[in-house]
Amino acid sequence: MLGLVQTGYHPTSCCSAAEIMSVLFFHTMRYKAKDPRNPSNDRFILSKGHAAPILYAAWAEAGFLQEAELLNLRKIDSILEGHPVPKQPFTDVATGSLGQGLGAACGMAYTGKYFDKASYRVYCLLGDGELSEGSVWEAMAFAGFYKLDNLVAILDINRLGQSDPTPLQHRVEIYQKRCEAFGWHALIVDGHSVEELCKAFGQTKNQPTAIIAKTFKGKGISGIEDKENWHGKPLPKDKAEQIIQEIDDKIQSKKKLSPALPEEDAPVVNIRNIKMSSPPNYKLGEKMATRKAYGLALAKLGHANDRVIALDGDTKNSTFSDLFKKEHPSRFIECYIAEQNMVSIAVGCATRDRTVAFASAFATFFTRAFDQIRMAAISESNINLCGSHCGVSIGEDGPSQMGLEDLCMFRAVPNSTVFYPSDAVSTEKAVEIAANTKGVCFIRTSRPENEVIYSSNEDFQIGQAKVMVKSKDDQVTVVGAGVTLHEALAAAEQLKKEKIYIRVIDPFTIKPLDKMTILENARATKGRIITVEDHYPEGGIGEAVSGAVVGEPGITVTRLAVSHVPRSGKPAELLKMFGIDKDAIVQAVKVAVSKSRNAE
Repeated sequence: MLGLVQTGYHPTSCCSAAEIMSVLFFHTMRYKAKDPRNPSNDRFILSKGHAAPILYAAWAEAGFLQEAELLNLRKIDSILEGHPVPKQPFTDVATGSLGQGLGAACGMAYTGKYFDKASYRVYCLLGDGELSEGSVWEAMAFAGFYKLDNLVAILDINRLGQSDPTPLQHRVEIYQKRCEAFGWHALIVDGHSVEELCKAFGQTKNQPTAIIAKTFKGKGISGIEDKENWHGKPLPKDKAEQIIQEIDDKIQSKKKLSPALPEEDAPVVNIRNIKMSSPPNYKLGEKMATRKAYGLALAKLGHANDRVIALDGDTKNSTFSDLFKKEHPSRFIECYIAEQNMVSIAVGCATRDRTVAFASAFATFFTRAFDQIRMAAISESNINLCGSHCGVSIGEDGPSQMGLEDLCMFRAVPNSTVFYPSDAVSTEKAVEIAANTKGVCFIRTSRPENEVIYSSNEDFQIGQAKVMVKSKDDQVTVVGAGVTLHEALAAAEQLKKEKIYIRVIDPFTIKPLDKMTILENARATKGRIITVEDHYPEGGIGEAVSGAVVGEPGITVTRLAVSHVPRSGKPAELLKMFGIDKDAIVQAVKVAVSKSRNAE
């Protein structure tokens, strides 16, 4: 197997971890090699995803992959991609964006200890280069605080990064002190000593374990071991054959190794078709912020299925996820102010369909976790994220707290669903639908209290907009969501007094957008669309609608949005200042209508 690793990419990163992988896969870990996603199996995450060839070699040695398949590494028709991805049945989360594996491993370990209450353990192999990432230490703090004694992190301290030596090189004692400071049991070992590794993996305490393995990059490759400028490079063909022979000569036994089997004590879990026990219980005209409706809906969903869990980053009394915590305290995970790690924890908790995870924060703070969200999509994860406090409508707190880029960000994520509910009823429906939807789901909630505009028996579907106001005399179609939908409804009332009629549409989901409904109504209103949103112009509702109608003859789109960095002020003042309130809509409608009259 090692010979095959040598001929692939990243041979030096694989060689530093060879003994670690051998001991893990054929001495320490308990798993069914032919059933890699068995819920009772020990878990393994290769956080240093560029060393993928050694992961594939281990699974071939275990008997899951055909040895010949290893030679198809990185080819267009092979599942053995350049970095681990979940189309490989033995890969739970995609890695390769460094610094994220341990967070997902923490989510798996938390699930194993506190939800599954099973004996499986979680192992995560990290490179020393990625230990410069802050997200690693967010995960270290989380694991230490929650005493995840079923979690083992192996730090492959091979001294060399991609372009330079790592900051600490081989000063393993400093790594040990850092791990201990974060609440871990930390052991220093010779990472090339099978005996030391076996002994270290056998030690468990009432805290997570960090095995700090002093290794050499390119170990066993003469002339390349511990040398710079070999990161990621395949060996020259003549050199590879010589090295393979040298390594082969060192192998004393070619006996087939088999992993130990797991204790099958992970509970059977069903997270399919989760339904609320009753319809929403709101009265038309009742005022409620969608952020609070989210918390109430989540608490209600928790009664429908005991695998629904909630995570938050110390904003639970603002996002209202604390309502879930009050009713289901054992299923709430406080992640503290570490949003990157919170997303990774959610991804880990959701692996192997063990839980339905909902993580909440201010919408704007998910921007710092965009790489984790992007990797969640590559991981084919089914996490649900709720971003509250969107837009200038939050008022006095000012621009640092205002989510104004979130629609753009989540729309760009592959296979994502972006919900933007406008009242309590549609928010509850969004939560229920998200729980049953594959891919990354984002629910955008608002701070202001707005009226309930839907009856409790209203049916909602992904990609299905609602026409809120309609008459045969409508001259413009206005698309708004959240606070701006309510402004549009108020504008419709005011314009009606002046005998100007408009059609108002609530998109419900911004992705996918109900193109058909928008187009149909635009055509019925002389091709005129006005979009109004509490978001920057880039990537929001206006651009989503424009993208949907591009190339359609006779359609014009006027976009009202937050045009520059806002400031503190009262919500109504800010909506007015940025031209997204009732008066701005009235004015835009009048301009559109007068333009048309002038043209006639």
